[in-house]
Amino acid sequence: MADALRARIRSGALRPGQRMPTQAQLAAEFGVERPAVRQALRVLQSEQLLTNVSKGAPATVAPRPGAVPTGPGAPPLPTTVALAPRIAAAFGAEHVEIDAVCLTSISLTLAIGEPLRQIHAGRLKPAKVDVRVLLPSRDIDLAFPVPVGGREGADDPVHERWLSMRNAQGQVLRHNLLALRATHGIDVRVSFRALPFTPPVKLYLLNGAEALFAYYTLARSEALIDQESLQTYDAQGIRSMLFAFEQGAGLRDTTFVEQSHLWFNALWETISSELVLTN
Repeated sequence: MADALRARIRSGALRPGQRMPTQAQLAAEFGVERPAVRQALRVLQSEQLLTNVSKGAPATVAPRPGAVPTGPGAPPLPTTVALAPRIAAAFGAEHVEIDAVCLTSISLTLAIGEPLRQIHAGRLKPAKVDVRVLLPSRDIDLAFPVPVGGREGADDPVHERWLSMRNAQGQVLRHNLLALRATHGIDVRVSFRALPFTPPVKLYLLNGAEALFAYYTLARSEALIDQESLQTYDAQGIRSMLFAFEQGAGLRDTTFVEQSHLWFNALWETISSELVLTN
């Protein structure tokens, strides 16, 4: 129980200064007795994550220097910092819905590791998980990554490396999520479709309530492919600065979330095509 509440606090689902649910509510949610609730709250208080832990009023989430800021006005953070806690918080819902547009699914695959660990540990158990991912088609000429000198014929080792990564990460993501059916009886659906263009941005939509958006910023880099060093133009997607927008956090945020869903669904239902995760 302490682990699950700690994850909510660190992800921003429970924010500094916010009052926690009552001990009776927590006992009902986690199916435990009140002494277990108080013990979990005292653990979090010892970690300076909660204040005012007593038998009376609900505890309060403590101010936390260095915490990952979320919500309206929060500064953008690198994908590796910002995405994992938001995905973990999303898995606290009964029905988890995640839509993603990206170059490969590596950031999503890494971020989903924490909620999977919590599910296997018995701390989380959503009833249903729906994940949809839009990735570039294998058949297009990618805008990036590309060799600095341009492609030379149909044999493009940079494209082949990207394709192998796209397929491998997608297969891992699908396997890890679908395994929840057999191990925990969770209704899971994972779908991929192919885009006929290279997405210049990455977008994650969580439970219909959040949109996380980042630009793919290109840079010249060196890649070692088949023991040969190649100069490429590529984007470090895991380092892209992620901007967070929340439904209900003002007109700007709400409109962005709604329009992002419309954009994603339009791509999914119109120009995207079946995607097979094989070379």
